[in-house]
Amino acid sequence: MTTRERLTIVVAACNEQDALPLLHPRIRAGLDGVPGLDGRVLYVDDGSSDATWARMQQLAAGDPAVAALRLARNFGKEAALTAGLDLVGEGAVLILDADGQDPPELIPEFVALWRQGYDDVYGTRLARAGEGWAKRVTAAAFYRVIGRLSKTPIPADTGDFRLLSARALAALRQLRERQRFMKGLFGWVGFRRVALPYHREPRMAGRTKFGFWKLWNFALEGITSFSTAPLRVATYLGLVTAASAFAFAVWVVGKAALYGDRVAGWPTMMAVILFLGGVQLIALGLIGEYLGRLYVEAKQRPLYLVDTWQPADVALSGASASKGERHADRSTVARDQVP
Repeated sequence: MTTRERLTIVVAACNEQDALPLLHPRIRAGLDGVPGLDGRVLYVDDGSSDATWARMQQLAAGDPAVAALRLARNFGKEAALTAGLDLVGEGAVLILDADGQDPPELIPEFVALWRQGYDDVYGTRLARAGEGWAKRVTAAAFYRVIGRLSKTPIPADTGDFRLLSARALAALRQLRERQRFMKGLFGWVGFRRVALPYHREPRMAGRTKFGFWKLWNFALEGITSFSTAPLRVATYLGLVTAASAFAFAVWVVGKAALYGDRVAGWPTMMAVILFLGGVQLIALGLIGEYLGRLYVEAKQRPLYLVDTWQPADVALSGASASKGERHADRSTVARDQVP
């Protein structure tokens, strides 16, 4: 009997009750279109306040290859993705957004590259339909900035839409940092990587959960997680400021010695004071960002907590857990979480 290759689609969702019923048939069609593939789907509810969990339960009831995981509260997309990846015990995994912008119809192409021996097949966006020019411009700028600042390879215009082999997934599970920037973690793992260009589609239903303020904080998270360049910039800015202040002091002393000491104007004095104060506050803010991340890491809290784990009828992880078993009291370290 020939052993079939296993691929699990992990979909993390928060308040996507309208999108999931539209997305699942597309995922199912994509999996069924690949011969010799044991396709599974794992939905993760990241503390939704609408009927998202009920939709996931309905999908699991109607498809024996579907499993569902509900977190205790909203822990954020990165933690929800981590929870889903932790529960994939065998085979490869493909990460898919719940809004349908990343087309499941490309599953056969991802699998074809995976079968060629690639460990990380990542989708690179050629176009971002349904998004305003401001978001497109800022997103492009972010990827290029972090690409220059970080030593970790982070491909431009590339999100979480990717397929990871079993060994890449096993390596990713070893990275348990609390401040998680998944795009950087994927790049840090390494192994054989290849891009799959595609056109991103408009959102199928609902509204985006990422406004500009969340995107700004997300960008800050990524830069501070994978680069110390901002601290170095603060150091250089301090050196330049100190050198400028010294040169200005020499000029003031020389002018007083040659032409006499006249009282400088109040606007000039205030401008210098405010400039130096601003530079100091920027430097302290950068130090605070990194110190805050050390503080979070030092507490060693779990990445997430599970409310309900509903395994697939075909035993997603090969376990004997009963349908609807609750694990709210379990630790959430990956190796101990799989039931």
